[in-house]
Amino acid sequence: MSYIADEKRYERMRYRRCGESGLKLSAISLGLWHNFGKEADFEACQDILKAAFDNGVTHFDLANNYGPGPGAAEENFGRVLAADFKAYRDEMIISTKAGYYMWPGPYGNGGSKKYLIASLDQSLKRMGLEYVDIFYHHRPDSETAVEETAGALDRVVRQGKALYIGISNYSPGQTEAIVKAFEELKTPFVIHQAVYNMLNRGTEKGLIDVLTKERKGLIAYSPLAQGLLTDRYFNGIPSGSRASKSAFLKPETVEKNMEKIMVLNAIARRRGQSLAQMALAWLLNNPAVTSVLIGVSTRQQLLQNLKAIENTSFSEEELKQIDEITM
Repeated sequence: MSYIADEKRYERMRYRRCGESGLKLSAISLGLWHNFGKEADFEACQDILKAAFDNGVTHFDLANNYGPGPGAAEENFGRVLAADFKAYRDEMIISTKAGYYMWPGPYGNGGSKKYLIASLDQSLKRMGLEYVDIFYHHRPDSETAVEETAGALDRVVRQGKALYIGISNYSPGQTEAIVKAFEELKTPFVIHQAVYNMLNRGTEKGLIDVLTKERKGLIAYSPLAQGLLTDRYFNGIPSGSRASKSAFLKPETVEKNMEKIMVLNAIARRRGQSLAQMALAWLLNNPAVTSVLIGVSTRQQLLQNLKAIENTSFSEEELKQIDEITM
């Protein structure tokens, strides 16, 4: 049976503008970083993607190296696009990125024109797309002049391979430098993707000020701090959890933050939310944040996280308490 999207999907989501651009993103976006690769159950991935779209999620975020292995998430997403989403392509914002290692040799990572244009061509082929809505430079490259990187990103827009441009993991100073280059080229740069959550508030140290001044959007990745801001570790580190097997979350990090996490959870319970829902809502309470980028491994996780938009208001006392715990 062919997929038919839920007719009430747009009633279930809020949409927020990227700075002063005409582009709006769903308040919660779905990232395909680590759960949509070669080892994933394809039917489960398909179910998650359809459930997201049925609940108003319109923004799906990928990168050339997402998997595992590299390119696998784009390939699987392309399969779902072809099988289920073909009729809905114009209702979606699909993004991908390039910047990290992708293939051997001197042209397989970084910010050169050679790498960025070749990488996007490969991504489009894997997904079966003519263009992406947003193409990001995934990280700054100190070996490549910012003018070259900006020029390559501008070129893919003029070629019709991307509608908008974004950057990720740039410092405030690096952001200001590439914004200047984009302005000279009249490139439609609209958004910065940065790590931002209750336990990692470095984005507040200058980057938000730059993006606000330049009237650009901000999408927060790792909003749940690799799962720390969930109930996953309340009773220790479960076998098979990210902290038990991943280089991105260490057991000592869990132990170091557990006292803070339990106090935050108490605040969330008083609000009638899970810790994860409150962590997402807290980000969305910030007018500088366009969208929060979640990653899930099950349909149930997705649906629980989406409930965060039901209450994104915080009292002054709640915000004060959260600041005292996390700053």
